[in-house]
Amino acid sequence: MPRTARPRGRAALAALSTCVALGCGTGTVPPGDRPSPPPGAPAAAGRGVVTWAASAGHVGEAADDRGYRLMVHTSIGGSDLRVRLSNAFGEQPVTFADVHAGLQRRGAALVPGSNRRLTFDGAHSVTVPAGGIVYSDPLPGHVPAGRTLAVSLHVPRAGGALTGHWLAMQTSYTTRGDHAAEEGAANWKRRTGSWFYLDAVTVRPREGTGAVAALGDSITDGWQSTTDRNRRWPDHLARRLAASGSAVQGVANAGIAGNKVLLDGPGQSALNRVRRDALSLPGVRTVFLFQGVNDIKAEPGATGAGLIAGYRKLIDRAHAAGKCVVGATIAPYKGWQEWDPAGEAVRRQVNAFIRGSGEFDAVTDFDRVLRDPADPERMLAAFDGGDHLHPNDKGMQAMADAVDLRSLDCEPGRAVSRTPSAPG
Repeated sequence: MPRTARPRGRAALAALSTCVALGCGTGTVPPGDRPSPPPGAPAAAGRGVVTWAASAGHVGEAADDRGYRLMVHTSIGGSDLRVRLSNAFGEQPVTFADVHAGLQRRGAALVPGSNRRLTFDGAHSVTVPAGGIVYSDPLPGHVPAGRTLAVSLHVPRAGGALTGHWLAMQTSYTTRGDHAAEEGAANWKRRTGSWFYLDAVTVRPREGTGAVAALGDSITDGWQSTTDRNRRWPDHLARRLAASGSAVQGVANAGIAGNKVLLDGPGQSALNRVRRDALSLPGVRTVFLFQGVNDIKAEPGATGAGLIAGYRKLIDRAHAAGKCVVGATIAPYKGWQEWDPAGEAVRRQVNAFIRGSGEFDAVTDFDRVLRDPADPERMLAAFDGGDHLHPNDKGMQAMADAVDLRSLDCEPGRAVSRTPSAPG
């Protein structure tokens, strides 16, 4: 069905209000695959498995002599912790002079004795070129699952574009000077709702354990879930996996607020970032694709054929990398300011493809789980975070409960489940 342009004023107002709420990055979005790791950069952290991740983007301008204490929640436990630091969107080299990892006690304070220095090829500091990433050396000792890890960085020299993740839904801390080794909170007074430079943490779990990467937008990023409570749907999924004894235990959240499948902004499109944000992460066996609503409600909006073609490219790239792909149907969003009947028709067309094409290795039907039976174009009020697009904590839990855990540990091209049941 052809799409018609919406009134420009309404679209501009919607974009502005979204950026105010979600903290959209500024500056020009890099073209194509520019921020992918340069030749010779490590593609994975040895035999580790990702326990936490956040997709990188351009989040402002870098500054010298800054400290960052970044709070991240582990999904899987294991030994030999490594962190991945990213300058993927940087225009100049960035130096990390002091990097520590410990366990959060409360606020910016750490569990006494837990904060330990990380090294890079044996050195205490490392300089990452523009567009590059680096993994730390393995840190001996055990990292527990389901705990908040504090990664503290001191950046003495940086400039140009700053690489990070805007919408953390987690409180972290910043400072001036080098206080990375300190376990107390005295010098960590400034709070932030973003993550900077850190985009993945890996551990070495028991043999045979893998991970899933959730490629998505602001719903996967957790908008409208409760801050600092780890109630995004991938967090709930991680807890289900831990309780199930599944061979897949690690969960990487590759959501970016406002992100699209086909076009850049905010952040690189799913097509342009899938390699860095999902396929290159250690231990990932399955890509869970839940994206497309931002393409549909854009001005002009994507066609059903265009979005389906984008899905097919993502499936092909994941299969070529030896990964499975679970496709999730696009949830209803009537009541959001950019909803219209033409977009609804595209959503239904795309969902019919996801459910019935047989091209995904498995399907999770988020549309059926979240929609109001009395008005299938709307989200059920009990799951609505208030804006008719983003689920609340209860809706996030329902989404995670709808995932067939068997679908996350499969062989590419061999279907596990096409029409999983709604949670009971």
